[in-house]
Amino acid sequence: MLFNSAVFVFFFLPVALVVFYIIGGTGNRRFAIAWLVAASLFFYGWWNPANLWILVPSVVGNFVVGSWLFRMEAAPAKRRLLLGLAIAANLGVLAWFKYADFFIGNVNATVGTSWPLLHIVIPLAISFHTFQQIAYLVESHRRDAGPYDFLDYCAFVLFFPQLLAGPIVHHREIIPQLTGTRFLRFHPSRLTIGLTIFFIGLFKKTILADGVALYSTPVFTAAEQGSTLTFLEAWGGALSYTLQLYFDFSAYSDMAIGLGYMFGLKLPINFNSPYKATSIIDFWRRWHITLSRFLRNYLYVALGGNRRGPIRRYANLMITMLLGGLWHGAGWTFFLWGGLHGLYLIVNHAWNGLRQWIGWQAGSAGLAGRIAAVACTFLCVVFAWVLFRAESLDGAVAVYHGMLGLNGIILPERFAALPAPLVGLLEAIGCRFSAQSLTFFAGGPQIMMISGLLAICWLAPNTAELLARYRPYLADEAAVSKTPGRLTWRPQAAWAAAVGCVAVLSLLTLFSSHVSEFIYFQF
Repeated sequence: MLFNSAVFVFFFLPVALVVFYIIGGTGNRRFAIAWLVAASLFFYGWWNPANLWILVPSVVGNFVVGSWLFRMEAAPAKRRLLLGLAIAANLGVLAWFKYADFFIGNVNATVGTSWPLLHIVIPLAISFHTFQQIAYLVESHRRDAGPYDFLDYCAFVLFFPQLLAGPIVHHREIIPQLTGTRFLRFHPSRLTIGLTIFFIGLFKKTILADGVALYSTPVFTAAEQGSTLTFLEAWGGALSYTLQLYFDFSAYSDMAIGLGYMFGLKLPINFNSPYKATSIIDFWRRWHITLSRFLRNYLYVALGGNRRGPIRRYANLMITMLLGGLWHGAGWTFFLWGGLHGLYLIVNHAWNGLRQWIGWQAGSAGLAGRIAAVACTFLCVVFAWVLFRAESLDGAVAVYHGMLGLNGIILPERFAALPAPLVGLLEAIGCRFSAQSLTFFAGGPQIMMISGLLAICWLAPNTAELLARYRPYLADEAAVSKTPGRLTWRPQAAWAAAVGCVAVLSLLTLFSSHVSEFIYFQF
């Protein structure tokens, strides 16, 4: 069941909310949580009920082991052994479903065997709930988690707004909210704010992300089929996908927070205008924030972090990002995408160290320096997204060939009417003018859409900033300011009309013949 589907918006969500509010009115906390768990299991099982045979034992097993770890008084070595076995079991299940065919394919290619692929269907959200529960096990071993009620634990793992594509919530963020009865009470403002955030996200998905996907998909499909891409086609496709992914993931993150708030629960911010980042370090503080937090706290720090000198620090960064890339998908493109970001981070940290050594203070370059930093970071991210999107290394190479101008830079013939010196300059750098239309570049409409979406990314406040007055989310105080900006949501007629228009435009798309999944569902 998709957030951007008619069955979710017009059936599941109203029923889930109404029953929850009715139960909440009785003050029966456990019954209300049981309803949330049951609704979440129904939501998850809508695609394939067989997936519940994987999810439910995982939840029960991790809860039991976590409770043992918290309560057992055995020797530290035995407790560490139990923790290691539990983590290995979680990662083993994840590896089987997600990486078995990848492993078999690479063994066949390397040593010439012909083992048949298993064609295992990856259960939805297995990466997300596995990471959440590994964090719970580690915290239980440290006796920083629990003892928890089983229903509360189930709600923490299974709560449907965050179940499929994050955020990767921490037990300390959710379970304390479930232990009281405050979240059970119906508040009209809570419903209004939640619906506002939800419809902003729905608009981002159905209008913006799916709209710009019309320009990105043909380019990457053509690359996989061996077509030769020109400079404009390749860059048009790469930029279009960069914006598609941005608004797709931003949409899901908004909708998850809005849905959670409707049910009285605050979820952590997972997306904070990452294309405004002034460095790759800053980018990873803004993009998939909860995944970055998990990788930092439970992998990078466990490897030694920055405590053992710069060389070890850089190695730990690379290992963390390589594994983070593989978390996104079983393929060499994801592995190399993670490695490229690992290289970016190493260069970024080395540059920061050099700047500190020579006494160059951050921000000393002023506005021009900030713009240059944002532009440089953005171009690095765009270049890496090609690997993230391509279905094969050959497809990625084909796009890179076009982006680097190796297949020629062909401009529309009308550009030859530009002033002679400019035309001469363009010809000097290898540009050619052709009356033949570019197959995978739509010209003016595509340029206008890319420009408009970039303006939103760089100039407009994000959803968290629009709702800063009410803070219906969990966020680091340094990440999202408490001070409302000039453009902030208020319960006023003008805002109601604007959100109403956004909602109507989005809802009309739900009845189309094709409803697209969120990109992060595949992970």
